[in-house]
Amino acid sequence: MSKAFTKESDSGDEDDELGGLPPLPAGTRNYMTPQGYQRLRDELLSLIDEERPKVVEIVHWAASNGDRSENGDYLYGKKRLREIDRRIRFLTKRLDIAEVADPSQHFGNDQIFFGATVTYANSKGEERTITIKGIDETDNLQGEVSWIAPIARALLKAREGDEMQLMTPGGLEKIEVLEVRYPAPSPAP
Repeated sequence: MSKAFTKESDSGDEDDELGGLPPLPAGTRNYMTPQGYQRLRDELLSLIDEERPKVVEIVHWAASNGDRSENGDYLYGKKRLREIDRRIRFLTKRLDIAEVADPSQHFGNDQIFFGATVTYANSKGEERTITIKGIDETDNLQGEVSWIAPIARALLKAREGDEMQLMTPGGLEKIEVLEVRYPAPSPAP
């Protein structure tokens, strides 16, 4: 069978898996910080206004060169165009269901909500600091975790000094909240 008659993917949810991001749990909101929302929106606008038109121009030029079957510029351009369109669909869907939550509203609060930076200690006395963010904006290397991560779910609504149980692959672990911080509100313009 010719490749022209085959689908790239049989799953209809290919957009939700783009970029290695897990799909949102059913019936939940897509919480994001204002900065995370702006970052995704900037990426979407850049793809639509800059990158896609450049690739379309290259594909158009390559198509005008004749035989497309061995035209690397054409073949690569078409593949890149599909990737860009898939990312645009993904970002559009995620931004449409986004609920922006400003963590600075909780500045000075010692209870853990979305956007909190939390320092906690386990039973061995090892301290860790994490920031609870949206699923589309986390960076594990920066100590950011998604609000749906097990550690975040265990910590949400706890206060400084609270102890709780966290189920880990190694078994049940006891953790204690040492500090809760939120970013300071921006001054009004």
